[in-house]
Amino acid sequence: MINRLALLLPLFAASALAQDSFFFLQMSDPQFGMYAKDREFSQETLNYDFAIAQANRLKPRFVIVCGDLVNKPGDAAQIEEYRRISAKLDPSIRLYHVAGNHDVGNEPTPESLAAWTKLHGPDHYSFREGSLYGIVLNSSLIHSPAKAMKDYQAQHAWLRAEFVKAKQDAAAKHIIVFQHHPWFLASAPEPDQYFNIPLARRAPMLQLFRDAGVRWLFSGHYHRNAVAKDGDLEAVTTGPVGQPLGAEARSGFRVIYVEPAGIRHEYLEFSRIPPTLTLP
Repeated sequence: MINRLALLLPLFAASALAQDSFFFLQMSDPQFGMYAKDREFSQETLNYDFAIAQANRLKPRFVIVCGDLVNKPGDAAQIEEYRRISAKLDPSIRLYHVAGNHDVGNEPTPESLAAWTKLHGPDHYSFREGSLYGIVLNSSLIHSPAKAMKDYQAQHAWLRAEFVKAKQDAAAKHIIVFQHHPWFLASAPEPDQYFNIPLARRAPMLQLFRDAGVRWLFSGHYHRNAVAKDGDLEAVTTGPVGQPLGAEARSGFRVIYVEPAGIRHEYLEFSRIPPTLTLP
């Protein structure tokens, strides 16, 4: 007698695997106004419009933009152009925003944070996409908290509580932290510089991430790519949708594949985006 259940089990397993596997796109630094030093933003319009069109074609689970949506904080025209093109994203693809230093200021204030919240929603929050537990931080607060210390402390308290929730969520297999500033570019104890989080706050935060089971940190800000590891913790810095910096840097976005076994990712320059993206 044929055991029909035995025949169906591999199909059920394959279906469950497919449901738990997906990809999403990480974009960073569309930074409307950077190319022309805020005189206009036609090149940024072309780049971001192309990026959103590619997202609509590739059909990721979601898109997350890791900060510096505009170049001049509070510039109404730059903000409106970013929002206009963002609205072209297929409604079935969720869009998550991350605050950058050009959005809330190099030294955020309660006023600049309130302006961000009015336009884009909270500056720190979590979300669930399948087995991914995403945590979004306002890294400008961590980088330079002096003018908004209460907000910095509130974000830190929220983060600790959120990690408790994430660890209690049995279906959350991958806890990923997204922010604008890289935590580090080459090594965890590297010296402070413009493009990383100061070591005085970096070191305790990295330990907090390790204790929470975080293995991936995704950021932007650098306008080129960098990938570095500290033990099991991987810091992935993604190049810009907008203007790149450095001779080897190119505009593009990163595709991140979420699979039961872990996370893998690759940066796609705009000139090298394949016709389709597929999971194994």
